[in-house]
Amino acid sequence: MQRDMLRTAHELIKRGHTVEVFTLSWQGEAPKGMAIHVLPQKGWFNFQRYKKFIKATFDYIQNNHFDYTFGYNRMAGLDAHFAADPCFIERAHTQRSILYRLMPRSKWFAACEKAIFSAESTTHVLAVALTEKPHFQKWYGLQDERFHYIPPYLSPERFALGVKTQMRKHLRQAFDFGATDFVYMLTGSGFSMKGLDRAILALAALPEKLRVNTRLVAVGQDNPKQFVAMAQKLGIAEHIVISKGRTDIPQLMQGADVCVHPAYRENTGLVILEGMACGSPMLVTESCGYANHVADANAGLVSAIPFDQAKFNAEFLKMREALARGVKSKPKWGKNGLAYTKNIMQANDGSAEALILIQLAEEKKAKRGG
Repeated sequence: MQRDMLRTAHELIKRGHTVEVFTLSWQGEAPKGMAIHVLPQKGWFNFQRYKKFIKATFDYIQNNHFDYTFGYNRMAGLDAHFAADPCFIERAHTQRSILYRLMPRSKWFAACEKAIFSAESTTHVLAVALTEKPHFQKWYGLQDERFHYIPPYLSPERFALGVKTQMRKHLRQAFDFGATDFVYMLTGSGFSMKGLDRAILALAALPEKLRVNTRLVAVGQDNPKQFVAMAQKLGIAEHIVISKGRTDIPQLMQGADVCVHPAYRENTGLVILEGMACGSPMLVTESCGYANHVADANAGLVSAIPFDQAKFNAEFLKMREALARGVKSKPKWGKNGLAYTKNIMQANDGSAEALILIQLAEEKKAKRGG
């Protein structure tokens, strides 16, 4: 979402518009050409910090002239919203207890969501997946004309392909694996939600003769303690590496035998398309919004919902056996995914969000009479 925001901001600036960004915090160098307003807030709970941040942001906006406000977090007063997260109220009613829904935090997030998606709202919704639209319409009556679908964006520069043998060597040297080890790779911060536990269990369930030279590497920002303990308890700690975020993710993906993404739930799961763009066979769960792309492209296996660990273990094993070195008739999952994502790159060159926002801003201006 952060990358999407920055790309859209640069696209708007390139087309002659002025962009200002409001955020609780900013890590890294501030980009040139746009004003960055960092408004840190204090509070016992995150939602209290968010509430104060929203007030501080709109206090500034109301005292200055802005033609259009576009938000990546849910809050009242936006002209448009980038819907990257699943429907909160749907999950609260289907996956949580009534006690959870009565908590102040839940009530506040539900109110923020309603301010965006209710039929009475005028906020437009930009979304990179269609999976959550039915939920928003069921709970809030979101009108079709306020919903704008954005084709996924994949940077051609970020996913420039290297020589496969060199990428395989790079990954194995980076994590001190054997040259012939079979490697599954999981990418994404928040290992609990991404299903790292499911991948660890599947690795432990492999037959010993296959497990002996099979490795699982997980890359992302999260506390690995519980997963390290889990691997140790299962006796497979030496088969698993958990790494902090890295800048060479595309190269690592290209060197992996399988990219695995068994997430519990994910509105989109851009990492799925990123893995396909790297020519990697995919093993994903159907609960990810972008899982349909794997099925449509025949780029790997999609584990059905409701999730069944035993079935996932069998799919994990199936990919291990089907892609083993020396197997004569290997599936063309990697090549299929690569060809599919090339078409996706042509559908969105990175300017789709900016062009829609410019159009919506012009429509708003016309309604106000110039």
